[in-house]
Order: sequence, then structure tokens, then C-alpha cells
Amino acid sequence: MLHMAPTALVDHYLGISRLLAGQLDFRSAIRAVAAEVAHIIPHDHLDVCILMVDGNYHTAYETGMDTAWGNAASAPVVNSPIRSLLWGEVEYLLTDDAMNDARFHFEGAFKRPIVEQSLRSRLHVPLKVQGTIIAAFSCSSQTPGIYTMEDVERARIIADLLAPYFFALRSAEQAQQSAIVEAEARAREEGLRQGALKLTEALEQERQRIGMDLHDQTLADLTRLSRRIDRLARSGELTGEALEPVSRGLQHCMQDLRQIIEQAKPSVLQLFGLAQAVENHLDRSVRDSALPIEWALIDDTAGALDRLEPTVSVALFRIAQEAINNAVRHAQPMSLIVRLRVEDGQVSIEVSDDGGGLARTRGRIGGGIDNMKTRARLISAKFAIGPGRSNRGTTVTVLLPLDRPGADAE
Repeated sequence: MLHMAPTALVDHYLGISRLLAGQLDFRSAIRAVAAEVAHIIPHDHLDVCILMVDGNYHTAYETGMDTAWGNAASAPVVNSPIRSLLWGEVEYLLTDDAMNDARFHFEGAFKRPIVEQSLRSRLHVPLKVQGTIIAAFSCSSQTPGIYTMEDVERARIIADLLAPYFFALRSAEQAQQSAIVEAEARAREEGLRQGALKLTEALEQERQRIGMDLHDQTLADLTRLSRRIDRLARSGELTGEALEPVSRGLQHCMQDLRQIIEQAKPSVLQLFGLAQAVENHLDRSVRDSALPIEWALIDDTAGALDRLEPTVSVALFRIAQEAINNAVRHAQPMSLIVRLRVEDGQVSIEVSDDGGGLARTRGRIGGGIDNMKTRARLISAKFAIGPGRSNRGTTVTVLLPLDRPGADAE
């Protein structure tokens, strides 16, 4: 305990008030006043534990020594060695040797700095605003038995000086965090809105494509076959031999129509699951291309894909479908590999080729990339596209957390 004249004490208290002015964060505020506090209460370590608004967590700002308390972003109050003070169960804590005081060593207590730094003498008082505890002011010394009740009274005066300033800083920080959360929420909402618009545009384009396919291909073929049958009927030549080309044409029409329907509604996906649907599309795309492409599908998901919601499965299938189509149509690869994995609580779909690379093909597939990004965003998945392994070809990756709503396991 320091002995000094009352006027000197008042000067140091006023000094604390002056030094607080202009400090814009907790750490700089506590460090600014540390020297003045030392004139009033000697210490080797000084800290202020700020309670979060919910009262369940606190953050320590310290000076004099760097400890695990100050290095932790936040910690549960239930594990704090001074939780009884923060909870308002006691008006102060005072000990001659915290290293051997049972109040600081309960099960689960975050007490390591006390032992590592040999913090023996300790005193703690609350910072209150309108009767509510917002923080705790703490002084510690490596010398045992140096604090008295007079030091507790002085610490209370210091806490009263700090309380309104630290309350204002906490309120400002809370407002800043709220503004950040609101801005992020608005950005996500706007992103989803834009994504929905893009997807709507993509769906409209798909509808128009299907309409054009039906008009330009299937309906044209059926019209041609109908006219041929009319001519044969008028000429009286409706024989089995004459109808054979008509029959072949009808079979082609039905095959084309099945393909259009398959593209609009992936029935293999519904019947056999995502992995089988992707493999089926991969096989058909390579066969139809007539290119000597070696392909493989590697499924290491252990059935996790079968537990996804149907809408999520369709979105993932469409992304994989577009990535495969882009690789086959534009990249001219020698090999094409699709990997399905579950890692770190998320599904990973990776489509890799060793073709011409993104730079050469992007001008032709830019719209497809936008569609893949939009589909990924709408199911809260991460999408990435870039060079493949050893900087060859292109790799498309989709990562979907399994703990998201609609994507979890049974």
C-alpha cells in the first residue's frame, strides 16, 4: 500500500480522467492509464475484463504483462477465476496469494496466467453502470500480501472513473458489430436476390431452348413424316416396305424427345442418386463427343449424397452437368475426372480436365459459369473454377456444408 497525501491522490485520479479522453479502444485506454494507476495501486499486471452484452463471455485487456487472458479473443465467464465478482455474488475479491487461494482454482478455471506469471497478490472490483456490472478492474502483484482494504477502496474509485468511458466504448463496439452484421445480411440478401434473378433468366433461357429444340427438331421431323404418310396414302403405296423409313424416323423422333425430356428432368438422378446420375451423364457426354477422352468418376462419399434434399441434389447435378459439358465441348481434353468426397463436414464435387484451360474457353462458356455460381449460391455452397493440377486444364469445385438446413444427414 502506498502512503500519499489526499491532494496527490486526487491529482492522480484526475490524471486518469484526462488520459482516458480521446482513447478509441479498450486496449489503448487501459495502457494509457496504467502509469497513473501505479501511483495509486502498485501492480505488476493490470487488466479490465469487459463483459459481452449477453453476459456469458468476457474479453480481457491487459498491461504490464502479456498473458493468455489478453491473448484470448473471448472466454466464457463460467471459466473465469473471478466469475463470482462478474456475477455479482461478491462486492470485491482480495487475496494475499492467488496461487494458493481455492477461490481461483475451481474445476475448469482459466487460471494458467496466475501460475505461469506467479500472480500472488490480487484485488478485483466491478465496474458498474446504473447498478449493472459491465466489467471488472483487476490489479495483481508477484509479491504476496501487499494489498489491503484501503487499496480496494482506491480501486473502486478508479473503477468508477473507468466505468462510463468503458461503457461508451462497449456500446460503440456493439453498434459497430451490429452495423457489420446488418451490412453482411443485406449483402447476402442482395446476393440471393441477384442470384434468383440470374437463375430465373437461366430458367427462361432453358425454357426457350427446349421450345426451340421441340420446334426445330422434333416437330419438324414429325411434320415431315406426317406429310410423307399423306403422300403415301394418296398414292395408295402404304406398304410395309414404304413405311419402314417412316418407322425409323419416328424412332429417331422418340429418341430425340427422350433426350430433351432427360435434359429437362434428370430421371436417372431421381431413380439412382446423384453419383450414378453424374456418372451416367459423364459416360454419355464422352460417348456422344466421339473424342478419345479417358474418363473416371471417383465416389468417396459413402452414400452421403443420397441424404441430400432433392432440390440440393438437382442443383449439384446441374453444376456437375454444366462443368462436364464445358470440358467435353470446349476444352478438348485427353482425360476427364469427377471426384465426389466428404471432407471436414462438407461434400466436395470436383470436375477436372487436362484440356485447353479456362483462358482459351471462357469466352464461350461464361454464361455457363454464371449459372453454376448462381446455383451454388442458392444452396449455400462454395463454387470455384481455376487451373487444374500442375496448371493444366480446368478444375471446377463445389463445396457444400453437410450441416446446412436441408443438407444434413439422417
